[in-house]
Amino acid sequence: MLKYAVVLIILIVLIIGYSIWDFSRQASKEIEALFMQPAAEGRLIESVMLSDLPAPVQRWLAYCGVVGREEIQTVYLKQTGEMKFTPGQDKWIKSEAEQSFNAIEPQFIWQVKTSMFGLPVVGRDDYTNGKGKMLIKLAGLIPVVNLGDDPNLSESTMQRFLGEIVWFPTAALSPYITWEPIDDLSAKATMEYAGVKGSATFYFDEYGEPVRVLMPRYRDINDQEPTDWEANITEVKLINGIIIPVEVEASWLPEDGKFIWYRFYVQEIKYNP
Repeated sequence: MLKYAVVLIILIVLIIGYSIWDFSRQASKEIEALFMQPAAEGRLIESVMLSDLPAPVQRWLAYCGVVGREEIQTVYLKQTGEMKFTPGQDKWIKSEAEQSFNAIEPQFIWQVKTSMFGLPVVGRDDYTNGKGKMLIKLAGLIPVVNLGDDPNLSESTMQRFLGEIVWFPTAALSPYITWEPIDDLSAKATMEYAGVKGSATFYFDEYGEPVRVLMPRYRDINDQEPTDWEANITEVKLINGIIIPVEVEASWLPEDGKFIWYRFYVQEIKYNP
């Protein structure tokens, strides 16, 4: 009996390992397709291009160092972090993630590895052609979440893309984003693409360093109203010639109290890879 039990355990481990590998392989194919899209002619970012933007956005783009360099078209980054799935959860769960962006035809693919109930979990968020998708699998086998083709999800995923332009700031000049001034330290960005529209408010310090992004997002696709979501930026760093946020704390802000669900650190970022 012991021999059969050992064989069964080995078989289960092999199945889980293959399933996780196959999940990552599929994501890698999608990322490869993202980077193989024909590149647009890269424009040089000049100071005159910033003149119509709200003052804090102008300071941000000048501060982070994009003036005088070529427009960012694609991005690849790695994150390490920890997350909580529910507000009552005591322990933080470690995670590793990779994310790829296309800033010209807005798109991203985010894949994460973490754990649940002592088993490995793999997940993928996808924003392509104005639509969002989300897939999370326990042990690479059992779908815990499998969402797509939903207007609330697409809007929420678009807003995520919008908030994450802090990693590739030249996207602030994209034709699908418009800016409205709020005060000397904040501005509202509205993104409209493929029939979907969403907004986010960006906050900066007096030098132009981004400190916070706030937006109303659908926490669940069945929600009637969105919930405030924020990203607090706790550290920035100069990487590959651009000052970007590297340490971020993401939270939901429901009426019953703040829920910090994800804390992460950007380990690596590459532009136009």
